[in-house]
Amino acid sequence: MRSLYEHRPSHGARSAYADLALVNGRIYTGDPGLPWCSALAVAGGRIIARGDRSGIDHAIGAGTRIIDLGGRFAMPGLYDMHTHPDLALAPRYADDLDIGIVDPTPAQVRDAVLAYAAEHPDREWIYGQYFVRYTFRQAGLVPGKDWLDTVMPDRPVALLDRMWGTMMVNSLALERAGITAATPDPTNGYLERDPATGEPTGLLIDGAYALIHAAMPSTPVPVLRAAYRDGIRYQSARGVVASKYVHVCENRLEALHALDTAGELTMRIEAAISWQDDIFPVRRRWELLAGERHYYRSARLNANAVKFHFDGTVEPRSSYLITPWDGANTGWAGKINLTPEHLADMLWDMDRQGIRVIAHCTGDAASDTFLDAVAEARRRPGGLGVRHQCAHCTILHGSNLRRFRELGVTAEFSPVSWYPSRFVSGARSGYGPERLARAYNVKGVLEAGGIAVIGTDWPVSPLDPWIALETLVTRANPWGEMEGRFGEPISLEQAISVMTRNGAWSMDMEDRAGSLEIGKSADLIVLDRDLFAIEPQGNIHATKVDLTFMAGELVHDRLNVESDATWQGEAPKLW
Repeated sequence: MRSLYEHRPSHGARSAYADLALVNGRIYTGDPGLPWCSALAVAGGRIIARGDRSGIDHAIGAGTRIIDLGGRFAMPGLYDMHTHPDLALAPRYADDLDIGIVDPTPAQVRDAVLAYAAEHPDREWIYGQYFVRYTFRQAGLVPGKDWLDTVMPDRPVALLDRMWGTMMVNSLALERAGITAATPDPTNGYLERDPATGEPTGLLIDGAYALIHAAMPSTPVPVLRAAYRDGIRYQSARGVVASKYVHVCENRLEALHALDTAGELTMRIEAAISWQDDIFPVRRRWELLAGERHYYRSARLNANAVKFHFDGTVEPRSSYLITPWDGANTGWAGKINLTPEHLADMLWDMDRQGIRVIAHCTGDAASDTFLDAVAEARRRPGGLGVRHQCAHCTILHGSNLRRFRELGVTAEFSPVSWYPSRFVSGARSGYGPERLARAYNVKGVLEAGGIAVIGTDWPVSPLDPWIALETLVTRANPWGEMEGRFGEPISLEQAISVMTRNGAWSMDMEDRAGSLEIGKSADLIVLDRDLFAIEPQGNIHATKVDLTFMAGELVHDRLNVESDATWQGEAPKLW
């Protein structure tokens, strides 16, 4: 079992010398006061000296571990401020259905369901991912219970779509969940219905599909632990030192706590409790928020955050927009899942308890309303000024850019797919050219003085932060498969700051981490290439992380399988 991370008794004996020294490197510190150095010394997990070799010699003793970087490039570790490893990987360990095709046709979905059913005759539910609405449109078919009943009428089936915004179920699944025409829509989603009869069609949008999850067996803790372990292993190997895992419940916190206790939590995790049943039920929500969350607290794990879907997504056109969606239903502008009054009261209440609120906002009206609620919470007495987070920020109204700085709200973006990808094609056809021209405006937030961070949002996008770093700088396709550039890029220095210092700020750690400064945690990575010496497009995303240090502890060593690092070798392939 590990010792407590980073903890030393206040009266314990301490060496006058460094535990670790990195020398002969090209080290980008992220500190404007000293952006570059060639050597660092670390003691007790913190940086105690930096400069050139002669500048740290005084800190090197007989017990100091010296690593010669041989001229390699090093920099602060990365921050991924929004991801869901459990959603992506738990199906693997639970042996759920994974169709495994990027854009499966209805025939491929059918074949996968039938094959899975034949291979798993004892499974009560057939549950998995994913289907894509537009492939049904291309085939002239309508997804829903009628189609799924023709495939599998006698076992309950539930399939998520690629964007995690829609679940398709058959009639037996609706029956098991007790969903009928009389079932009201939840406040955080809706049931698609037959316009004449009100009967559910078998498509459940946004939080409505939690009604199905509530009827299914919950995911076991060992499955979740295995899923998180793989995700952490991957993130450490890709240089991530801190992450926010959003939409957690009691089982998920138990799984993370088990990893923490076993010494396998090789980065800092802020776990955000699901404020409402957006994906699955959280049965002890109020107990967790009232204080049970502190049971899981350590130097690397805290659950002082809540997450909720404030609006929807582009594919079912449920993002909440200032102007109506185009198309036949011209009056429809999407919807929000909490009333402004509910949101304002909740924000104030969470703020008084020091709990961060992370709100999924894809539409400009959603982020506008969220910022209004933060402003209201700031006006009321008793608040602690918590740095709340506007998640995704897909479409922002121009007049809101400055409000992120004024209100101290983190603007989180999801840049892994910011190139001419299928994701952007879908967004373009959904949002339309005017809105898309101002989409993902990280440059605008930075120029207005705000704090922008990134979240990979895996499994909606790949978990790899290096794709995000490249697309922040280029806004072009890393693989060069399509022409064109999408949106406004930022500089490499700005992008590194977004993914390091700004991440630390959004976790209230900027005085202790996020850059390589004296007194800060030694969270740093050594790469196989110098980011400042290469052409960004086509190269940054392929960066290899040779070494990852977390508070001075070597947690990943790519090149040496005999290393004493927690993880050795290449990052595992997860998708």
